Amino acid sequence: MEINKVRIQDIPEEERPRERLIRSGPESLSNAELLGIILRTGSREENVVSLCSRILSEYSIKQLSLANVSRLMQVHGVGKAKAAQIAAVFELARRLETFVEEPKRKICSPKDVYALMYPKMREQKKEKFITLYLDTKNQILKEEVVSIGSLNASIVHPREVFKSALMESSASVIMIHNHPSGDPSPSREDIMVTEKLVEGGKLLGIDVLDHIIIGDGRYVSLKDEGFVR
Repeated sequence: MEINKVRIQDIPEEERPRERLIRSGPESLSNAELLGIILRTGSREENVVSLCSRILSEYSIKQLSLANVSRLMQVHGVGKAKAAQIAAVFELARRLETFVEEPKRKICSPKDVYALMYPKMREQKKEKFITLYLDTKNQILKEEVVSIGSLNASIVHPREVFKSALMESSASVIMIHNHPSGDPSPSREDIMVTEKLVEGGKLLGIDVLDHIIIGDGRYVSLKDEGFVR
C-alpha cells in the first residue's frame, strides 16, 4: 500500500510518519513524510504526504530550500501558511550550518556568582531560589529558578534541585537566593535547607559547591561560613 494514495487517518497509528519518527528516528522516513510532519495541520485537508510528494516532484530538496514564499504558493495546495512553514524550516537549517556555540561561563568563586546574579536579583520583592548546574570544569550548563517565595525545606526539596542536575548530567550545583530585606545574613531556615541539599547531593554523587545569599550590594557564601562541607 503506497502511503501517498491513502489518507493519514487510514494508516494504522503505529505506522503513521510521526509515530515512526518517534519510534525509529527521522532517518527512517522519506523526504515526503518528513515534509508531511512539518506541514500537517488537520485530517480534513488533502492527504498531506500526497501534497508533499507532489511538491517534491516539482522541486528538489535544494530547490525547495531556496524557494521564497511567493514561489512556493504557486504549487497547488500550498497556501501562505504552508509556504511560510517550509521557508522557516530551511532557514533554520541554514542557521544551523553556521551556528557556533558561545563559550559557557565559568564559575571560579562566590564573587563570580554574585557578579552574574546580582543584576538579576537586586530588584526582586520576593525571595527567589535559583540553581546553577555546572559541568566538570565549573562551566554553567543551565540556570533554573527552583522556587519563588519564603525559603523553607518543604518548598526547596532536593528532588526539585537535583532533577535538572541529573537531566543535565551536572557534576555540581551552586544555589543562590536573595533576601529582599537587603541583609544577606543566613537565617536558621537557610542553614537547614543548605544542609539538607548538601546531604542530598552526596547521596546522588553531585557536589553542592556553595549556597550564596544575595542582599543589597553584598552577599554571603555559606561555604565560606562553614555550612557547605
